[in-house]
Amino acid sequence: DIAYHMHPYTNAITHASQGPLVITGGDGIYVIDENGKKYIEAMAGLWSVAVGFSEQRLVDAATRQMQALPFYHLFTHKTHEAAVRFAKTLIDLAPVPMSKVFFTNSGSEANDTVMKLVWYRSNALGLPNKKKLIARNKGYHGVTIASASLTGLPGNHKGFDLPLDRVLHTTCPHYWREGKDGETEEEFATRMAADLEALILKEGPDTVAAFFAEPVMGAGGVIVPPKTYWEKIQAVLNKYDVLLVADEVICGFGRTGKMFASETYNIKPDVMVLSKQISSSYQPLSAILLNSRMFDPIADESNKLGVLGHGFTAGGHPVAVAVGQENVNIIRERNLVQNASETGAHLQQRLAGLSDHPLVGEVRGVGLMGAIEFVADREKKTRFAPHLTVGARVSKAARNGGLIARAMPHGDILGFAPPLVTTKAEVDEIIAIAEAAVRSVMDDLVQAGEKI
Repeated sequence: DIAYHMHPYTNAITHASQGPLVITGGDGIYVIDENGKKYIEAMAGLWSVAVGFSEQRLVDAATRQMQALPFYHLFTHKTHEAAVRFAKTLIDLAPVPMSKVFFTNSGSEANDTVMKLVWYRSNALGLPNKKKLIARNKGYHGVTIASASLTGLPGNHKGFDLPLDRVLHTTCPHYWREGKDGETEEEFATRMAADLEALILKEGPDTVAAFFAEPVMGAGGVIVPPKTYWEKIQAVLNKYDVLLVADEVICGFGRTGKMFASETYNIKPDVMVLSKQISSSYQPLSAILLNSRMFDPIADESNKLGVLGHGFTAGGHPVAVAVGQENVNIIRERNLVQNASETGAHLQQRLAGLSDHPLVGEVRGVGLMGAIEFVADREKKTRFAPHLTVGARVSKAARNGGLIARAMPHGDILGFAPPLVTTKAEVDEIIAIAEAAVRSVMDDLVQAGEKI
């Protein structure tokens, strides 16, 4: 495995062979380090900065709100204007009818909260055994004790005594990696739905409450769902009265070329989890959208008990939601979702041009998100030996060339998710640097006598 360590003065987790990259400034799609070197931030931070790293309107929105009301909470029948306004904006934006918004501070907190609310709802309905939650292998839903249990990546479980019971995992829908010889995408999707149904039947439908899934799996390697996947998965969930939670933390607010990936894939969720691009991460913010099927039993139970004993001091912080509101205004006014669709198509075309490289097994993506997976043998899909750290080496070579792209820590995968303001010319620059980095690492491997 690749070794990582914690920086002694920050919480930066870095590769053991290199120290942290200290960023001191930002300009559009670029960030600038302490030595004045500029990098294209082709991961938008962490999938999250839609409008670039120097948007003055967001700074001004935060300043105005700080001057008007720097803090208030949403406890004990209280609220504030900024939260009410933004909640209405989110309800109006939702691709399916939603009833209520609950504000939290991160995607992890949001998914953690949804888990609690699912259990609360089951109790309200007199279904004390309907508490199990299903997520997917390679899915990512956060790192709190509860949300990390949903996450289907071994690195987020090892050493932490996770996952918790009540949380189960079904098959990862990665057609290129998991498909059988001769199996079409549609047949693969049918098998994925059958796997989910078999797990529900094994556990007992009366014990399974909800299915958590990203429309496109982000941190797991930008895994795009195979054709007919979501149609078939939703049929299984409806058959057994299992709630659908769409984790749009990475996909939401334009990343896939629609405002939400639930629109891209015709998903009808009961709950949507939003964060990251909700505020371009200029402020910590996340939100949960609940439909009436999810919310009404919770309201009934809280009326019965006299309280809904859950919330966060900074949930719906006035500065965060004011920045979120202005960020959404910018995304809509500047047609950044359309830009993500058009520039994203160019990104996918340029990434596809790397698919014939000897190190590349698959390129994949949708909108302004994509990934390159490196393999030792493309035909056999054989992974490189872990000690070669091919993905990390390509990422480092790209960084040396002025490009930040993410090496996924669970495989030789390089991820891209540039800001929604990225132009086609900037995509060309991203690909040129990435291609040079791949070439450089291949040369190193050949010199070292590795068989390519």
